[in-house]
Amino acid sequence: MTTTTKTLPSGAGRIESHDAGRRHSRAVLIAGLVVAFVVLFVVALASVFLGTRDISAEQIVDTFFHYDDQNTDHLVVWTLRVPRTLAGILVGVSLGLAGAVMQGVARNPLADPGLLGVNAGAALAVVCAISILGVGTAMGYVWFAFVGAAIVSVLVYVIGSLGREGATPVKLALAGAAMTAALQSITTAILLTDVATFDKYRFWTVGALSGRKLELIAQVAPFVAVGVVLALSTGRLLNALSLGDDVARGLGQRVGLARALSAAAVVILCGSATAMAGPIGFLGLTIPHVARLITGPDYRWILPYSMVLAPILLLVSDIVGRLVAKPGELQVGIVMAVLGAPFFTALVRRRKLAEL
Repeated sequence: MTTTTKTLPSGAGRIESHDAGRRHSRAVLIAGLVVAFVVLFVVALASVFLGTRDISAEQIVDTFFHYDDQNTDHLVVWTLRVPRTLAGILVGVSLGLAGAVMQGVARNPLADPGLLGVNAGAALAVVCAISILGVGTAMGYVWFAFVGAAIVSVLVYVIGSLGREGATPVKLALAGAAMTAALQSITTAILLTDVATFDKYRFWTVGALSGRKLELIAQVAPFVAVGVVLALSTGRLLNALSLGDDVARGLGQRVGLARALSAAAVVILCGSATAMAGPIGFLGLTIPHVARLITGPDYRWILPYSMVLAPILLLVSDIVGRLVAKPGELQVGIVMAVLGAPFFTALVRRRKLAEL
């Protein structure tokens, strides 16, 4: 009997080991994403069960099975806490994804809807809607926020694209900062001369989830869904753009189309989030970096992780705001600023994050 020994080519063992490592890493990332979804579900339940008014767990559960509009506790749960929680999820998903996409397409770790002027454009549009057209409801703000976000996004990109080098990360950041300063000046001028507009606007601009209605959420949810699909489809494109425009073109990517698709996703997501909750800072800035610490530089994983982690942080901030100031509450925009400012300061001090 003859025994045949098969000799593996040199390096084959290392290749198999590398493939196994990649499969293991992918399995770990999938497991981490599942855990994040579970945490989001738990936090969402906590958002429904906890609030400034003490309601028993039995009453809350009974609301979903035997709703009685004559029961005050049922009304609080169904008309206040449930819409507030749903709004927090949609806003968190929108801002988390928008921040990740903006950082990827601009190759700038400081890019977010606030720093690149998108929030300022939406805010000015809302102020004009209140002052000129007399719009006074959140459902009326949504369309103006979309238009404002879209116009400013186009202007920032056009200004950042001027010159031979095109839209570089530095030029986009400078254009966004300049546009934000200009728009905020106009917004302030309008508010200082119109007290009635200021009274309505100040409750919107602080960034809040309270008082949102199911009708508004139903209106905005389809836009968020479209934005989510567009954003998640940009993962491979953002990976290519992170290598530079020339390398991306060499890999067969259409850079202009990739940026246009990314911009469309950002406009839809930021417009939706700003219309529902007003301008909420730091969420789109911080969460993509947290996701990147977990996943590494691959945007195919950064995007879904940002989509799940952002609503977790937003809902936790909203719960904290409800509990620390009973019987009143702190709006989520204020709590997010308190949590986000230290992270932003630390981020600026890290030189190695000067460019993505």
